[in-house]
Amino acid sequence: MRVLLVEDSARLRKTVGLALRRSGYSVDTAADGEEGLWLANSHGYDAIVLDLLLPKRSGLDIVRELRRAGSTTHILILTALDAVEDRVAGLRAGADDYLPKPFALEELIARVEALCRRAYGSKQPVLRVSDLEIDTAARTVRRATEGVELTAREYQLLEYLMRRKGEVVSRAEIEEHIYDGHVDPMSNVVDSAVCVLRKKIAVDESSAPLIHTRRGLGYILGETDGR
Repeated sequence: MRVLLVEDSARLRKTVGLALRRSGYSVDTAADGEEGLWLANSHGYDAIVLDLLLPKRSGLDIVRELRRAGSTTHILILTALDAVEDRVAGLRAGADDYLPKPFALEELIARVEALCRRAYGSKQPVLRVSDLEIDTAARTVRRATEGVELTAREYQLLEYLMRRKGEVVSRAEIEEHIYDGHVDPMSNVVDSAVCVLRKKIAVDESSAPLIHTRRGLGYILGETDGR
């Protein structure tokens, strides 16, 4: 999952960004409102973590602008302004959640996880396709009775495909949601990652294939390729 963090404090931006990355998220960061709004309009994020008191454009301006433009990306507001009227203003502007400073990183991660689940129309932490199961709270993967060890990036890719199960997911969509802006669009990084993931979730020779290629279109995760 890909998250945008807009926070003017360099220390907090580094701390929160690192915590999100360690939890398996791809993270883009911005230090002011103008850059944050530009990034939000330029990429398809699964969630946005947004400070209110920002240079150049306020967090409330960003929320209002995104909602006017039709964006449905879930937004979590972080701010030292924790009076009731400030929380109400943020929520009425279109934010989905509100976390006052100071906060525990564990709570922030849990709230981002909840927003990402809502983004894909699910409130359940466990995702299943056939005998493959992901527990998004524990970040564990099992195939039948076998545990599957994945890297953070491989886990992100599998979770994204499972949340889109039964749908054809293009390479461009995978790049947009799983990788940050440093990926060369001409590289075969997505194809290579899917190939490795296929092998890892095929825990033995009897495992049915679950990730199918639609040539020229992308990939689809399911018990069949959905043709």
